[in-house]
Parts: sequence; C-alpha cells; structure tokens
Amino acid sequence: MSWDSREGELTPSAAPPWLAPLVDRPGAVKDAYRRRVPAEVLAALTAANATAAVTGARRDAAVLVLFSGPQEGSRGTLPDDADLLVTVRASTLRHHAGQAAFPGGAADPGDQSPVHTALREAAEETGIEAGRLQPLATLEKMFIPPSGFHVVPVLAYSPDPGPVAVVDESETALVARVPVRAFINPENRIMVYRRQNTRRAAGPAFLLNQMMVWGFTGQVIAAMLDVAGWAVPWESDKVYELDEAMALLDAEGSYGDAQR
Repeated sequence: MSWDSREGELTPSAAPPWLAPLVDRPGAVKDAYRRRVPAEVLAALTAANATAAVTGARRDAAVLVLFSGPQEGSRGTLPDDADLLVTVRASTLRHHAGQAAFPGGAADPGDQSPVHTALREAAEETGIEAGRLQPLATLEKMFIPPSGFHVVPVLAYSPDPGPVAVVDESETALVARVPVRAFINPENRIMVYRRQNTRRAAGPAFLLNQMMVWGFTGQVIAAMLDVAGWAVPWESDKVYELDEAMALLDAEGSYGDAQR
C-alpha cells in the first residue's frame, strides 16, 4: 500500500450537515485556491514543482484541517460555535518560521498515508487525541516551494476534540481553536504580498487577535470559505506588504474583533 492510499481511513458520513459542501467537493478547494493565484505566480509554482520533482527535492507532507462544532445543523450553514485548529510555528524553525499553519509536517518512513501523517503530527504538536477525530476527506495535493513539500490537507471533524496546547516550544509557539466566524469577519480580512513581489501577487490573509494567517494556510482557508458558501463580501483592495501587515498585530484595535 502506497503512502497516497486513503483506503479505510476516511469516514465522510461522519460529517455534520454544515461541513457537507467541503466533504462532497474536496477537489473544489484546490480549484478555488488556484483561481485566486495570479497567473505569473501559478506559473512559478508549476515550474518550481517540476524542478523539485526532477531534483528529488520534493517531499510528501500532510496537514490536519480540523473543524469542531455541533453534530446537527443545516447543509452549508455555519454554526456560531464552529472552530478551526490553527498553530503558530516557532520562530527558530528552518521553514515557515513564525507563520500560522495547520498542524502537520513531513511524512515519516513508517507513515501509512496522509491521514496517518496528519494525525501523528497534530498529536505531536498540539497534544490532541487522534481517537476523538473523524477524518472526512483529503484535499488535492498542493506544492509549497520554500520547503519543497507536496502537501495533502486532511479534512477532519470532531464534536469535541478536547484540550489542545503547545507540546514542544522548539516547534510550536501557539495552538488555538479559532472561531470560524473570525475568518469570515470582513474586518479581519486583508491581502498580503512579500516585499520581493508585486502587489499583483498578493494573497488572502486574516488578522486575528494573536496571529496573522497568510500564505498557503490563508489561501486554503479562503478557498474553503468560498466553496462552503460561508464567505461574505470584504474589501479585497486592502493590500499590505507582509511587514506592514504584521505591524498591524501590534496596533491594538486596528483590525476588528476576531471573536465576533
């Protein structure tokens, strides 16, 4: 059985009705992701992916996209108390230091599948009990050039995942179950680009109380909001260079209340 196998590990029937749009159409998330990426950036990603494949620098990885909330509800209607598990990586890490991210990481030789990798890494980073989670679906692989990871997001659900916390401070700076409504709040949404790029290459970001979620994670969350039908209109012309956006976290009251 190859690492890419999902046989027997996914239970899509365990999804509550409000998550059904994501579980039923996991491929739509990558499609929504790609629609947001400017053509020149998409071309660069494709070229970097091809180069990594030829040089052997590409590595398999998986992340856990864990939603928690009530088991009941209506299809596509987000409950007020739904949340999403997010971490902030330690500032000393080699790749993506200090960035908000889904828990996850590279596949180990003993990992049987992306689901196995995502659950193992999440337990190591957040202390979460894998037995309390229901893996629902795997999203399509996405390539991340800085680290060379070919990442499989694993969509999962738990009505109550239990306590989560930083397990190893050398790897993780913060663990939080963030209300999904914080990502939907238009006051918390901006566009961000790196200094070496142009404003045209800006991607979606979310300014929350303790973190800014941007990059790969911000793109995936924005795509999920679109596919699930949860997104509301927001001012996408609010474009900041990365350092300017990070400075907003230090300006109290400058970006709305993430808890509403």
